[in-house]
Amino acid sequence: MAYQRLPAGVQDVLPRECRLLNNITARLRGRLERCGFEPIQPAALEYYDGYADIAHALPQESMFKMTDTDGRLVVLRPDMTLSIARIAATKLPALPVRLSYVADKWSLQPATSAAASREICQAGVECLGEEGAFSDAQAIALAVECLKETGLNDFILDIGHVGYLKGMLEDCGLGEEDAERVADYINAKDALNAERILTRAGAGSEARNGVLALPMLFGGAEVLDRALALTKNPQALAAVAQLKEVNRLLVQMGYESYICYDLGAVKKFSYYSGIVFTGLVREMGAPVLSGGRYDDLADDFGRHIPAVGFAMGLKRILVALERQGLITEEEPPLVLVAAEGAEGAAYRRLLEMVRGGTRVRLSPLRGEEGRRQEELNGCRVLYITEEEA
Repeated sequence: MAYQRLPAGVQDVLPRECRLLNNITARLRGRLERCGFEPIQPAALEYYDGYADIAHALPQESMFKMTDTDGRLVVLRPDMTLSIARIAATKLPALPVRLSYVADKWSLQPATSAAASREICQAGVECLGEEGAFSDAQAIALAVECLKETGLNDFILDIGHVGYLKGMLEDCGLGEEDAERVADYINAKDALNAERILTRAGAGSEARNGVLALPMLFGGAEVLDRALALTKNPQALAAVAQLKEVNRLLVQMGYESYICYDLGAVKKFSYYSGIVFTGLVREMGAPVLSGGRYDDLADDFGRHIPAVGFAMGLKRILVALERQGLITEEEPPLVLVAAEGAEGAAYRRLLEMVRGGTRVRLSPLRGEEGRRQEELNGCRVLYITEEEA
């Protein structure tokens, strides 16, 4: 029957998965609170104009839209960073501020990607009113610590800078449309199609060869020196200088083994203005974490606020933990079964055990038959009589 199915791209979260997700989010909330982050919960419904009529607009086809009672279009929150930039620009006078969240966002994926998730559970942070390499390095270090907090033990943070690719493409004299297409090909490590567009556009050999080298420009910090040799573009050189300083700080902080560099990395959202980074796990075909610097995003809402942040896909992290064999199943709760006439005593015992921190439930079944049934269900049973209470 139709009512037994869900729309493509959304899923019910059943008890086991929900409990595991709750455990992960509890650990992350605790870590972020101890690190001085303030929690925030943006509204789930916002006006469509707030995302469509701005410089860094999201594509109309990516948003769930509906009509409000006053006839205006509203959308289900399509992006956490945009929501928090709006809040910071209009409602948070005191800066700098560090915010954290655990919330859903909604993405109206096209029909061709029905298998993709449309309701995305995220945990993330936004460091607002901060700029410079030290702030970037702290954000990356915190991303590592948060992934470790979830229980992952085999991951890497892949770091790039949007300024490097932009500078390289600038020297090629490409129009906006061709530049975007080349960037997509470079991100996909497709040098052949990138070369086709560059040649057609008449890019000089030095600039063209520099761009075509980008798909292979990834690895340890040594790639930063290789990147310097490929260009004389001031924007690209400034990006490498920034990455070198971030790398110096991360090495000092003890994170060298968790990071690598990818100068051909491109982010989907146009609002990134500097360093970008992605959390990768060998067992997953998609990132479990994504972040970067977005210094100009709050300008869309009337205030300039330099910022850096990241978001983690909690369901992807859970899948990665499963595939790495790192899920520890909890012991099921103890079940109290009351003898006939001992219902009140069993309930008092329940309250006592709950206050003591025991995970326990009171069975709706009673007597010896109830005890046998719960034991047949595989439960650990404590039988309560008036005398035992």
